[in-house]
Order: sequence, then structure tokens, then C-alpha cells
Amino acid sequence: MPDDLPANCFDPLRAEVQPAVPIAGYPNTVRRNPNRAPFRRPLTRTELTGPRDLGPLLHPGDNDLARTAPGRIAIGQLIHVAGRVLDEDGRPVRGAIVELWQANAAGRYLNPLDTRDAPLDPDFIGNGRTRTDEEGSYAFFTIKPGAYPVPESGRWWRPPHIHMSVLGPSCLSRLVTQMYFPGDPLNAHDRLLNAVPDAAARESLMARQLPPAEVPGEWLGFVHDLVLRGRRATPALP
Repeated sequence: MPDDLPANCFDPLRAEVQPAVPIAGYPNTVRRNPNRAPFRRPLTRTELTGPRDLGPLLHPGDNDLARTAPGRIAIGQLIHVAGRVLDEDGRPVRGAIVELWQANAAGRYLNPLDTRDAPLDPDFIGNGRTRTDEEGSYAFFTIKPGAYPVPESGRWWRPPHIHMSVLGPSCLSRLVTQMYFPGDPLNAHDRLLNAVPDAAARESLMARQLPPAEVPGEWLGFVHDLVLRGRRATPALP
């Protein structure tokens, strides 16, 4: 960053690090993305003074999706997902709310819109949240989600993935993205992942698996950093 720029000035986002939408065979990208160029509106008091204290969103145990109650463990491979929320220059983003939602081990969401025959797990809700600490760190306990076929798409499958959302200084500042698991053969066929033109940007959506000897307990460990804004920004995915 040039010395004459203020500390909160970020490099422009490169178009090739964001997905090209709409994505063929994924109807949600048509509904969630405008087909006209955006126009700038002046910020009003609502945008400038929106909620900044997001602490009330949190409750004890919100970051543990694998255990809904004592003695009740979700079905599936137990995993620990941790990382940091950073800006493009590696500075930690403190106090950000990180949300997570995912399918269960059978690839089904606890959502009335998911009506497939895959079983539901009574001990798995599939969503949680936490807040980053002074180093920008976050962590979740959960299970590895299963793959699933995309409805009305020509029978292509989504690989195991975890949806993530980061709320910044206010609820009006938000990144929505996805985390993928390295080495899964379905990654090469995922239309959302491959809608991101830049190979390095696609790689930034891959978690890094830790050697089992480095992870205490009966969990597989994964590390996944999230970078907000600028030239190294984590791609946004629906």
C-alpha cells in the first residue's frame, strides 16, 4: 500500500476474484443477483448509525454445532474449523460475528425447502455463530457435511462445503462465502466454485487440513482464514 494513502484505504477488488453470475444450472444465482448495473445512493443516518454492538446475537455454545445437549452428538465425522478474519494487509478484524450454516452428514439441510429423501439428524441443527477475538480468531466444532444433488440443475452435485458469513462493524457490512474441503473429487465439478475465474481466489476458498497429531480430541482439524476487502479478498458466494 502506498505510504500516502490512509490506513483504511484498500486496493480495488479485481473482478476475476469474484464469481461470474448468474451460474448455469443454479437458479438461486439468478434470483440473488441483479441483472442491471448498481447505482450509488448517498448514505443516510440509517446506514451510518446502524447497529454496531452485535454481541446480543451470541449465546453460550453457539459455536458448537456437533453437541446440541450433553450426551447428544451429531452423526458424522467430527471436525474443528478455525481461522482468522483479516483485512488485505493481514491485520485482524476484531469483534466480527462469524456465522456458519451447513448440511448434515447426509447432505440435507434442516430447512423446509429441502425435501429430499436424505435423512435428517435430530441432534444436528446446522447453524451457529461466534465472535472474533483480539487476534481476529474464530473457531467452530461441527461435523463434515455431505454432498448433495442440486435440484433442477441437470443432476450435478455440490461437494461438501460450509456456508460462512462475516458481519463487520454493523449488520449492514457483511460477507457471505463458502468453505470447501481440500482434495474432494466433486470440487472440480462444482459450478459455484468454478465460477470464480482466478485460480488463486478459488484456492482461497479451500480449507487447510491439519495433521491429526496436531488436533487434540477426536476431531479432524481444518484452518480457514477469511480476508475482507481489497486484492486478497475471499470471494463472495451465495
